Amino acid sequence: MVCQEELLIEKVCDLYEQISSLETLKPCKNVDMLFTELVLTCMPPSPIDVTKLPKTIQEKRSHLIRLCGEAEGYLERHYSAILGSYQNPLDHLHIFPYYSNYIKLGHLEFSILSQHCSHVPSKIAFIGSGPLPLTSIVLASNHLPSTTFHNYDIDPLANSSAEHLVSSDPDLSNRMVFHTSDILDVTDDLKEFEIVYLAALVGMNKEEKNRIIDHLEKHMAPGALLMLRSAHGARAFLYPVVEPSDLRGFEVLSIFHPMDEVINSVVISRKYHVPKHSLDQGLGSMILPNKCSEIQVFNPLRSLNHGNMIEELTIEDQLM
Repeated sequence: MVCQEELLIEKVCDLYEQISSLETLKPCKNVDMLFTELVLTCMPPSPIDVTKLPKTIQEKRSHLIRLCGEAEGYLERHYSAILGSYQNPLDHLHIFPYYSNYIKLGHLEFSILSQHCSHVPSKIAFIGSGPLPLTSIVLASNHLPSTTFHNYDIDPLANSSAEHLVSSDPDLSNRMVFHTSDILDVTDDLKEFEIVYLAALVGMNKEEKNRIIDHLEKHMAPGALLMLRSAHGARAFLYPVVEPSDLRGFEVLSIFHPMDEVINSVVISRKYHVPKHSLDQGLGSMILPNKCSEIQVFNPLRSLNHGNMIEELTIEDQLM
């Protein structure tokens, strides 16, 4: 009998061939249908470890992630333009097909942050905000009504579109700042943020992602939190995976793998208070003081409804 993993890989590869042969990845009936089928194929919980797949499948996965990123960019630009045509764009965010996912993800990430920081952050950086900065909008509107969000994107057109979306809102237009920069060129400014978010598709493969993480580690303030999005199981065909070992110089606090329609896993870590070279000399497992609250073990099943979270990594787990 053919195992489920083989059927999954066969299905993903078939969709990959169809998607890679498309003339355009801009939103249209055929594009929408294929990507919806891909997401539904990869969504169910799966024990598959994509790092152990044959090289040919690994190459297809890497290319598929880039295709997903390109299609996602087109989708966001398309809906940002539609929303921007309204007098009050923020009143119509529900027309974006995945808006409800962002609401759930925002709730999840805020709940995780609340367990690791005792005070309301004054400034948050979001790297890779794009033309439709829904994470910043959801967090600023629903969870952090006094926090300023600094949104970084390399694309000036994306920032122009995003800024237009919030311009009609007196509150958000004052608390949403947009920077057109390659994050690898941003240095001293990173020290100003208590929390830094890294979007899932900033760094499309492990090498790119690790280069960005190392840059953040070098320039973020000691004790600042880094929130990343990753993927688990078959969902790793859609997004890059961030492993705890990739977070050199950071103390990994928790990893959460939702099992519902929220696709991204959430990884939260804290920059150590000692220099990176000291960690390399054996201090990496120390529990260090931090400017937020003491680390609390957080059971998301008690307060969130995201299916069964299938992994939680806490400080206690790392020291065993």
